[in-house]
Amino acid sequence: MEVVAECADAEEALRAVDECHPDVVVMDLHLPGMSGVEAIRRLAERDPAPGVVALTTYGDDSYLQAALRAGARGYLVKGADHQEIVRAVLGVARGEAVLGTGVSGLLAGAVGSVSGGSPFPELTQRELEVLEQVALGRSNAQIAARLHLSPKTVRNYVSNTLARLHLETRSEAIARARDAGLVGPAPQG
Repeated sequence: MEVVAECADAEEALRAVDECHPDVVVMDLHLPGMSGVEAIRRLAERDPAPGVVALTTYGDDSYLQAALRAGARGYLVKGADHQEIVRAVLGVARGEAVLGTGVSGLLAGAVGSVSGGSPFPELTQRELEVLEQVALGRSNAQIAARLHLSPKTVRNYVSNTLARLHLETRSEAIARARDAGLVGPAPQG
């Protein structure tokens, strides 16, 4: 096994894949700029597509679901030991799907979500609707008009949604919603 590149962001990783043609890419899901999930999606469209192992601090099923939907064949939570990472990389190189220790419990939630459930089961239906509007880039006033709510009610829903998803900013909520496939990726400009 040989490491052919280390990258600081997704754009750099995509360029490195074009230059180095690795068999396997180990991709963080939380990156500056483009999300790791979007980068995985773009890698999966390549011919030949490298195998991708998502390595992340996110130990929840919405991230697992998003990474698998995007095309990842492996998923490890940071804190995985050296041997587990090596096993995952070698397994994905052989065409296997590999889920790390501690991820199998998330699989039930991810399978339920992929089969039609909400990517955010911890949210109410209304919170999910508000999150979708936030992810589409709409202001609280625009969301209030679309959903026939008061701006203060929308503000409360946004705050509750951030708290339930353990997020601090609206930007994090937008990225998380896009990563989970709630809305499409941000338009490229």
